[in-house]
Amino acid sequence: MSRTLFQTSVAGSLPKPAWLAEPRKLWPDWKARGAELDAAKRDATLLWIKEQEDAGLDIITDGEQSRQHFVHGFLEQVEGIDFAHKVKMGIRNNRYDAMVPVVTGSLRLHGRVHATEARLLRAHTTRRTKFTLPGPMTIVDTLADQHYGNRQAMAFAFADLLNQEARGLQDDGIDIIQFDEPAFNVYMDDAVAWGIEALHRATEGLTCTTAVHICYGYGIEANIAWKHGLGEEWRQYEKVFPALAASRIDQVSLECVNSRVPAELMGLLKGKDVMVGVIDVATDRVETPEEVAATIAAALRHVPRERLLPCTNCGLAPMARDVAIAKLRALAAGTQLACTAA
Repeated sequence: MSRTLFQTSVAGSLPKPAWLAEPRKLWPDWKARGAELDAAKRDATLLWIKEQEDAGLDIITDGEQSRQHFVHGFLEQVEGIDFAHKVKMGIRNNRYDAMVPVVTGSLRLHGRVHATEARLLRAHTTRRTKFTLPGPMTIVDTLADQHYGNRQAMAFAFADLLNQEARGLQDDGIDIIQFDEPAFNVYMDDAVAWGIEALHRATEGLTCTTAVHICYGYGIEANIAWKHGLGEEWRQYEKVFPALAASRIDQVSLECVNSRVPAELMGLLKGKDVMVGVIDVATDRVETPEEVAATIAAALRHVPRERLLPCTNCGLAPMARDVAIAKLRALAAGTQLACTAA
């Protein structure tokens, strides 16, 4: 297990075993139904808790094993959304064309969304736990709206629902609740104007650690192509980080290794814990421990050692299971080297 100087974790998702769902797909079909599927999800969650612990990670997640998609896993429990009559829409500023559900009325949760997974996670590890939820801005960018007529109003409505679930997760014993906001790297002005305030509504009343994950997306073709068009320097973080530094969010997760993000932008997060992405999710090549340690050393020029948490750039869901496990081990081993050097 890595030493306590740098606490390691994954951004969130991990690959689903082939007996649970189609491998190497971002939105896989389940291999079972009903009670059999419920049991398979439980088994997969327990498997990944053990794999994370065996790899040496300090902060353990459920790997999002019970969700087909990081956004829709939450939306399935929301009243006011029509899943039966999806419409085609460009999302992430038209980076993807997707068939998306439609918001047709006022939003309300049917009940708890992730209690089963959170309690399973908490019961089967003694290490710190993290649970991920989609952020309000990213949710509204993944839905068609036929009710609110205003992205900000709909985001705040979702933030209230997320807050209900987040409070439940905190009661379940989760240590860190992370909101995934890749949309912050697309709609930077809106993120500053109202996206962070929506996060504040989602975290209202929480006493556990809060985090936001802002990346350049999973290692899939559409995201890789988008990155190629971003130029020699990716400076999206520069617009959002100062506002996040002034926010009530405790931790910020960012993409670092093999990116064109200028490292000095991490210095804009003064006062925040920084989850630095030291594992690339866009390649099957497994980083060496020395490479991971070198990325951590570079980040330490801009982030105080007591605030740096080595992490993955993004989720590992579309990756082969054996590759993901090897990358988890590299993350922990490289962090151990960095601890020794520090």
